[in-house]
Amino acid sequence: MHTTRIESDSIGNMSVPKNALYGVQSLRAKHNFSISGQNLHPELLRNLVLIKKAAATSNMVSQDLTQAYGSAIIQACDQLLAGNFKEAFIVDSIQGGAGTSANMNVNEVIANLASEMLGAERGSYLIHPNDHVNMSQSTNDVVPTSGKLTALTLTDTLLHELNRLYEALINKSEEFALVVKMGRTQLQDAVPMRLGQSFHAFASCLHRDIRRIQKAREEMKTINLGATAIGSCINASPIYLESIIPILSQLYGEKLYCADDLFDATQNLDGFVTVSSALKTCAINLSKMCNDLRLLSSGPKTGLGEIQLPKRQNGSSIMPGKVNPVIPEVVNQVAFAVVGNDLTISLAAEGGQLELNAFEPILFCRLFESLDWLTHAVSTLVDNCIVGITANEEHCTTLVESSAGIATALCPYIGYQKSALLAKKSLQTGVSVLALALEEHVLDENILHEILDPVMLSQPLHQTARISS
Repeated sequence: MHTTRIESDSIGNMSVPKNALYGVQSLRAKHNFSISGQNLHPELLRNLVLIKKAAATSNMVSQDLTQAYGSAIIQACDQLLAGNFKEAFIVDSIQGGAGTSANMNVNEVIANLASEMLGAERGSYLIHPNDHVNMSQSTNDVVPTSGKLTALTLTDTLLHELNRLYEALINKSEEFALVVKMGRTQLQDAVPMRLGQSFHAFASCLHRDIRRIQKAREEMKTINLGATAIGSCINASPIYLESIIPILSQLYGEKLYCADDLFDATQNLDGFVTVSSALKTCAINLSKMCNDLRLLSSGPKTGLGEIQLPKRQNGSSIMPGKVNPVIPEVVNQVAFAVVGNDLTISLAAEGGQLELNAFEPILFCRLFESLDWLTHAVSTLVDNCIVGITANEEHCTTLVESSAGIATALCPYIGYQKSALLAKKSLQTGVSVLALALEEHVLDENILHEILDPVMLSQPLHQTARISS
C-alpha cells in the first residue's frame, strides 16, 4: 500500500504522507523553516481559521462560492475551532514569506477536511486550498488581521490579571495604611511615610499601565481584511468587501473596523509597535516594583526587613534555611524578555519595504510571547507574593525613630543649619533627633513631640484613594 501521495506546486512535485491533512506547501515550509521548534500560537491559529470561516460565509453571500463548497468549508472550520486535528499544523512560527506558509497550512487542512466531507480523498482537492478556501483573500490581509485578533484576545487576558494585581495592591495599601516606615531616596534615609503609601504608589503606576494597554488595544480593532495583496482589493467582489468585516466581527465577538487606507494598513505595522511599547512600559514598572519588594524584604536580619514576602522556595542548595524572593525575581526576568522583545518588534516593523512587511512572523512571535509571559508573571505575582505580604510594623517604627531623617521637619522652625547639626550629631552618637532636640531645648517639648511625631509626619495633605477605572 502506498503511504504517500504526490502533490505539486510551482516548485515541483513532492511526496506527502497519504493521510496527512496538510499539503505540499506546508511540508515544504516545515523542511525550510526549522527555526524555533514552536508551531503557530494557538490563538493565532484559531483566528486564521475564524477568518476562513468568515470568508466562506461572505463568498456564499456574494455567490462566488457554491452552497455545497461553502458549507463544507465552514464545517471543516468548526471542527478545527473545536480543537480537532492540531497535529495537522506543522509550520514553524518563524518563517519567511510574510506568513504565507501559515496561511497555506490552514488552507490545505481546511481544503482536505472539506473535500473529505464531500466524499473525495485527501490530496484530491475537490475543494482547493487557493481557489476555494483562500477565495477573495491574500496572506497579506489574512495574516495581519489574525495577528490583530490574537493581540486583542491576549491583551484581554493580560488586562484581567493586571486588574487583579491592582486590586491586591490597593488592598495592601489599606491594610498597611497606619504602618509608619522610613522613606528613602537614593537608598538613603529621607522622611517618614506610610507603608500603605508605598503600595498605593505601586497601584497608581499600574493603573496608568492598564490605561495605556487598553488604549493601545483599540488600534487592533482596525483591520485590512479585504485589501488582498497590497490594498487594491484585487479578486474581491464588492459584496464580499461589504460583508466580510461585519461577519468576522460577529464570529469573533467584538466590533472590528475597516482601515480607511488599505494600502497603509497592509504595509505598516505601527499598531503592533504601539501595543508592544505599552507592554514594555508595563514590564519596566512591574520590574521596578519587584526591585522595591526585594529591597523592602531584604535580610531578614541584616537588610531593611520592613516587609516579609511569602516563603515559596528553598533559597539555596548549600545555605540551610535561606529563602529568596523568587516571585519578584521571576517577574524581573520576564520584564527583561519583554524589553528585548520590544526591540525585535520595533526592528521588524521598521524593516518592511514598499507595499508589504515580510517580518510579521517574528513580530507576532515576540509580541504574543510578551503577552503570554507577562500574563503568567502577573498571575504568580498576585497569587504567590502580593496577597501574602506582611509588615514588620515594630521594626519599621524602630527604624523611623532612630533615623536622622526626621530632622527635616524641624527646618521651618529652627532653620536648615541647626536641623543639619542635630541630624549630624544623631548619626555620630546614635541618640535620636527627638532626644537631642529635647536635650538642647531647641523648641518647647510639646511642640517638638507634635512636630516630630512620625504618624503626623507621614500624613499627606490629601489622602490617597482608590483610582476609578
